[in-house]
Parts: sequence; structure tokens; C-alpha cells
Amino acid sequence: MNEQNGDAEPARAVVEAVQGARRWLSRRSVLIAGASGLAVTGLAVGTATGTLPFSQALQRTLGVTSSNPTTQLGSTRVERVYSAARGRMVDLVFILPSKTPPKGLPMSLALHGLHGNARSAVPTGTLKQLASDVARKAVPAFGFVAVDGGDNYWHQVHPGDDPMAMLLEEVPQWLRARGFAGPTGQPFACTGMSMGGFGALVYTRRRVERRQPPAAVATLAPALITSWDEMAKRHIFTGLQDWTALDPLRHIDETKSVANGIWCGTEDSFITGVRRYIEAAHPAVAHTAHGKHGDSFNRTVVPSLISFLGKHVPRAD
Repeated sequence: MNEQNGDAEPARAVVEAVQGARRWLSRRSVLIAGASGLAVTGLAVGTATGTLPFSQALQRTLGVTSSNPTTQLGSTRVERVYSAARGRMVDLVFILPSKTPPKGLPMSLALHGLHGNARSAVPTGTLKQLASDVARKAVPAFGFVAVDGGDNYWHQVHPGDDPMAMLLEEVPQWLRARGFAGPTGQPFACTGMSMGGFGALVYTRRRVERRQPPAAVATLAPALITSWDEMAKRHIFTGLQDWTALDPLRHIDETKSVANGIWCGTEDSFITGVRRYIEAAHPAVAHTAHGKHGDSFNRTVVPSLISFLGKHVPRAD
């Protein structure tokens, strides 16, 4: 047999291997094994190169399809930076729709929950959903930026550790220095889970007070606790007055001008506060469905979250 190119010999070896395997496996098993092997190999190559070497049909099967024959994967970057506001080094995490995002890419803050950190600030599947939606032009390109905020409900609990000041003063500088979030470096939105949802609503209020309101705020099961007795167990606030000065349920009017989305499971311990918030604030998106607190619920609403934020991405001049 005449070899026409360098691919013939490997192709013949693959055929012979498959024919041998069929003596022991059913045709269905061979196909499943072949598809799984291809998926693993292809995803490994894609992670290394930034593209997936699959046909569009197979990309759809693997759930990574886009409008292009080769799918540009999303990208996560992690840096260590010094926060003067917090008096320590912190992780700065970027969740981006592609490996080569456009200059000035709009960014949403992503605030983590209690006992979390910047690396756990978004639900499972967020990167994949963002990359896919941006690639197929379902939403304009944007990204997320997350930073370590500690377990203090995103406000100053101990002298010299002020995570809200970090968000307001330092994050825009870090974004601008890296070519994100336009000339000002201001995030166009804030997203938060649990304690981070509490923090996102406080951050939004502070931005409004500065006459620099974000375009949107999105919260997943925000920690809207309805009694001081319950909040006091967390040993975060010095007393009732300290808590009520920040409690988003007591400051709804201050943030009504900002587009608002909220998602929460009906078996979540925070559902009572969330329902009170929905009744008073009338958010643009108010989604409650069966589910408990945590990633098992949050991951189910990621498509809705990305869609909501996508509607408020600032247009390029």
C-alpha cells in the first residue's frame, strides 16, 4: 500500500487496534470508549492551546460548542497582590471569556461567601457558560474579578483590615493596570454568593453614594439574615447598630436605581430574608426554586446569571 501522507501509518494502527478490541467488546462499547478517549485527548489539547480540535457536532456533544469551528476556551488567571486596605497579600482571580480578551474588557466583581476565597467566588460552570455565551454572541464580552475578602461580611471588623475599601479603592487600580474595565477600571457590576451577596449589596450602596453606581448587582442566596440574635452568632458585628447600619434589608431604597437580580433555593436558610427583599425591592430577576444553600443550587442558575449581567454590559464607544 502506497503511503500518501504521514497520517496513514497512525491511522492504520488505530484501525487494527479497534478491530482487535472488537473481539472482546461490543460495537457499542468500542464507540463509547473511542468517544471518551477522544474527548479526554481533545480537551487536554484544548486546554494547552486554547482551541478545541473537534468538529462542531462533537463540540455540541461535549457541551463546548460555539459559532466557530474551533472553540476559544475561557481563561482563569490568578495573581498575588498586596492590599494596603487589608494589610496583607491576597489572591486576585480573573475569570475571562477567552485567552485573549479585548482591551478594556468590562468586568463584574465576584464576592465569595463565608469561609470562601477568590478562587471559590463563582459557582461551578461559570467559566464554561461565560465563554460559550460570549463565543456565540449571546452576551457581550465581559469577565469576572474576584479577590480574597476574609470572613467579615465585606466590611471592616478589625483595624487595618478593610475589604470594602479594597473593593472601592484598590480593585479599580488593579483592573486599570491590567487593561480591564476601561479607562477608569471600575467594575460595571457586582456579583456575590451568600455572605458575598450581602457584600455586593453594600458595595452597590457605597458606589451609589459616590455617584458612581454600577449598572447591575446580582446575588445568589445573599445572607439576608432577619434577626440580630441569628446574626450575632457569627461574631462579625459589634452590636445591633453596627449590623443595621449595613443590613441591605434596611437600605433597599438606596440601591433601587441599580438593576437587580436575585436567585435563591426555597430550602435555603436565607430564603425568608430573600423573599422580604424581593417583596420590597422588586428586582428585575427574582428567581426562587427548589434547592438548598450552596453550589448544587447555584450552578443551576448560572445561565440566568450570565444572561442578566450580559444585558448590562456597557457598550464600547
